[in-house]
Amino acid sequence: MLRPLMIAAFCLPTAVYAVGGDDDAPPKPTQTTTECAKGTIWDSEKKECVTIKESALDDDTLYRAVRELAYAGDYDSATLVLDAMRWQQSDRVMTYRGFLARKQGDADTAQMYYSAALELNPDNLLARAYMGMGLVEAGDMAAARAQLAQIHARGGAGGWPERALNAALTGGKTYNY
Repeated sequence: MLRPLMIAAFCLPTAVYAVGGDDDAPPKPTQTTTECAKGTIWDSEKKECVTIKESALDDDTLYRAVRELAYAGDYDSATLVLDAMRWQQSDRVMTYRGFLARKQGDADTAQMYYSAALELNPDNLLARAYMGMGLVEAGDMAAARAQLAQIHARGGAGGWPERALNAALTGGKTYNY
């Protein structure tokens, strides 16, 4: 009985949504963006800014920092934080690598990372939304609509990924987080 439950748990979409993937609010600024120098992030246990490379923060905390730094437009620091995450081949790391590449103007690399994320987890709705936004930016509305259809088909109707991609399709608005 336990084995089928464990298998089912591993088949669910990843923890992207546990750290803001389905949140339409921008990340709230923390000491990472209000007090820490470039190349450092806030460690709430130590109550100080720590060097990204030397931090012992867990991946969820690092992911929240990536999102906050990206929203603040500090893509270089966000990339350093991504590099510090332990699960480099996870779909959420691939998703945010794609996001950062797109925000820095490298659409081809962004699409490559989004595709890698979706190969790892076809139910990664955030990757589908970001991929769709990149397709809107490239003028490929049909492919963006195909991603929106996939979001719907995978149970994402009404969630942030659907709303964000819809906003891009209807008004060209994309997001920095």
